[in-house]
Amino acid sequence: MAHEQRVRYSELILAKMRKDAVLKDGVVFNNDYEGSPKAGAVKIPVRDTEVAVGDYDKVNGVAQGTGSTSYQTLTIDKDKAVNEIIDGYDAQAVPANLIADRLDSASYALTQTVDSDGATELLANGTKSNKASIDKDTAYAAIVDLRTALSKANVPSDGRYLLVTPDFFALILKSPEFISASALGDTVKATGAVGRIAGFNVYEWNDSTTGLQAIAGHPKFATRVKEFSVPVKLQDLGGDGKHIGASAVQGRMVYAHKVLRASAVVAMFAPAALGITAAAGSTSGQTVLTVTGNTGSLKYRVAPAERAVFGESTASGFTALTSGTTAITAAAGTIIEVVEVDGSSNVVAAGYVASVPKA
Repeated sequence: MAHEQRVRYSELILAKMRKDAVLKDGVVFNNDYEGSPKAGAVKIPVRDTEVAVGDYDKVNGVAQGTGSTSYQTLTIDKDKAVNEIIDGYDAQAVPANLIADRLDSASYALTQTVDSDGATELLANGTKSNKASIDKDTAYAAIVDLRTALSKANVPSDGRYLLVTPDFFALILKSPEFISASALGDTVKATGAVGRIAGFNVYEWNDSTTGLQAIAGHPKFATRVKEFSVPVKLQDLGGDGKHIGASAVQGRMVYAHKVLRASAVVAMFAPAALGITAAAGSTSGQTVLTVTGNTGSLKYRVAPAERAVFGESTASGFTALTSGTTAITAAAGTIIEVVEVDGSSNVVAAGYVASVPKA
């Protein structure tokens, strides 16, 4: 019975996560991988080549080619847990409505965390499109520029998404080219799309990353891997020597994200994001960043739990950065956030990049 509860609770949370997520599987990310995330790494297929097409000769046929799919290893770098005490109840006696409430809370918290980490991967390993400014008169032209960039990167036209911040969504709502959700098919509306414009299904995304307006892409070129390493269960805490008549909702989820083609994911900023180039440092394990586009001081932090917001203070959690000089110790692929600050140490611009340490 306990095992059945763990499976049922975990499946309920996953179903709720699929419903609540803005950066949904099948819309923003694919789930194509081989192996078990519990093992610490999986193999994901590379999407940069297509099947070769040749001329057919009616007499001799066509020469056979050799098909090969290359894979890259994706290390599972996120390990999150829920562990909330429900005081006053043994595991077998917790009311069903209380269990449902705590499972709902756990799914919401996990969804926000997974979506935030997925977005950080898109920002760090996608392509940037910088605009000096955007208003209601230039918003549609900016979206067309995103469409053009994806078309030149040979991204399929069917299934493209556009994640828009509330402020940018307010601009495109005023555009005559915007098609409201009521005019879309039921299948598209079921994914949470709020409309369509310039060939993109539009999803409103309440993100406050400094300068970010929208992210455009296709799920074929970004992978999400997630799985419960320890299924969710109600754990009786009576044997720990401290709790009496208490239980806890516990579970662990492992996950990771990977952009497979940088040109197929485009993040649009206005004002412009910082230009950041990562290179191997002179010492093993270290990365050096070169930053452009700033006029003020620079700071950084490694693997940020949350992304910087315009005007927020960097009094703690950040380290001073000297462009092209500061050596940063971080494992390969770790996301580094760089911010430009004003005289009061408040954020005025930001950028993201993955570390490439010297072997």
